[in-house]
Amino acid sequence: MSTIYWLRNDLRLHDNECLHRAVERDKPLTLVYVFDVRQFEMMNIGFRKTGYIRYKFLCDTLQNLRENLAKRGAKLLIRVGKPEEVLADLIDRTKADLLLFQEEVTSEELAVEKAVTAAAEKKKCEVRPVWGLTMYHVDDAPFDPKETPLTSKAFRINLSKKAEVRPLFVTPEDIPAPPESLTDFGDMPTAEELGFTEEEIDSNTEPAYPGGETYALERLDYYTTESQLLTNYKWTRNRSLGDDFSSKFSPYMALGSLSPRKIYWQVKDYEKAIKKNISTWWLVFEVVWRDFFKYTAIRFGNKIFAEGGIKNRETDWSYDKDLFDRWRFGKTGIPFIDAHIRQLNATGFMSNRGRVNCASFLTRDYKIDWRWGAAWFETQLIDYDVCSNWLNWNTQALEIYYTNPVHQGGNKYDKNGEYVKAWLPELAEVPAPLVHAPWMMTETEKKQYPTGDYPEPVEVYKKWSRASNLIRRTVDG
Repeated sequence: MSTIYWLRNDLRLHDNECLHRAVERDKPLTLVYVFDVRQFEMMNIGFRKTGYIRYKFLCDTLQNLRENLAKRGAKLLIRVGKPEEVLADLIDRTKADLLLFQEEVTSEELAVEKAVTAAAEKKKCEVRPVWGLTMYHVDDAPFDPKETPLTSKAFRINLSKKAEVRPLFVTPEDIPAPPESLTDFGDMPTAEELGFTEEEIDSNTEPAYPGGETYALERLDYYTTESQLLTNYKWTRNRSLGDDFSSKFSPYMALGSLSPRKIYWQVKDYEKAIKKNISTWWLVFEVVWRDFFKYTAIRFGNKIFAEGGIKNRETDWSYDKDLFDRWRFGKTGIPFIDAHIRQLNATGFMSNRGRVNCASFLTRDYKIDWRWGAAWFETQLIDYDVCSNWLNWNTQALEIYYTNPVHQGGNKYDKNGEYVKAWLPELAEVPAPLVHAPWMMTETEKKQYPTGDYPEPVEVYKKWSRASNLIRRTVDG
């Protein structure tokens, strides 16, 4: 008898119930990660579900997990294929009688779970799914997840009053070795093996942050107790330039290198030892919001991917590929939009302020189907989380107010133009705040402040007039 633990978006040793159950059993243990080839396929809009930069971040994360497991006498098996086929073969090879994995909530992942379960049960292997996605355990919610409240406020109040965050699982010091029948633990698949072309393999792209649990825990300690940046989180979180304006926990939460419960309990320790204020509350609030999206996905299923969203809004989207390409390559002519998109394409990361503006512009100005934008974020983001990504886009495109990128950049969040100039070198000579509205330059200014091949906007929208005029008045003194 032996145990198989199929890892998914739970790539950590700390606070890991699946790992705890596997170690507790004290049988030979196969830890396996499968690069599901379906997650790297081309979509019908011309790009992959998982892009090259996400692939690199995942490989970094898995390599770190391998190193951490090796310190405890364990090994991580790497395979490429379809999990239901890979795991069926492993059950035979290892004579496994128990398969553990962390549950997911959305349709593609659930379909794979169903296929894996059927394959395992056919071989008389018990299947044990384990919940581990959220800060508040799904079994502790004071409501049926299929009746999750419609607003985040109602969700948060219900949970905070009637549920508690569970304690952490201890990180195991010793992990059972794999069965002797396993000798080849595999290498990380090359980009070419997963179908990436030379054009897609861009040496100029690099994940914004190193992947893996080791760095995730270092970042958690740094942002909280070491630097005490957490104390000012509420007032800095809307910035876009630099590493310390927000926590940067999201890439690690997305792949499960950092447990949401670990964040919660570390914040609670911070509040006791250093300071409790609106910022400490706000960071926990953001993690609860992440929970809300998981629960909402359970309630609404595939409606989170629907044209009209979870509330079936009436829509009339455009499917202009040229306009969409201008947006996804950072060539709209709107500096605050283009800078964020170029950062995304180069690093796999973008601030929350950037995401709000880019989503609003694509859907409210270009009027492009929000699902195209959500798909591009899925391809690029190293912190891609299916529920958070698609439901945030759903909210921005269909539920809340318009966000004006000229005002947000020039008059509010990047008044000195430092962020846009960092990512748009063509505009380096244009003074702030004019750099946020270069189409307003006079002929004299155009000669004085050349912008190279930076594009003109397709349209300068009337709703930007107030913000643009304020920029002009500021420049003119």
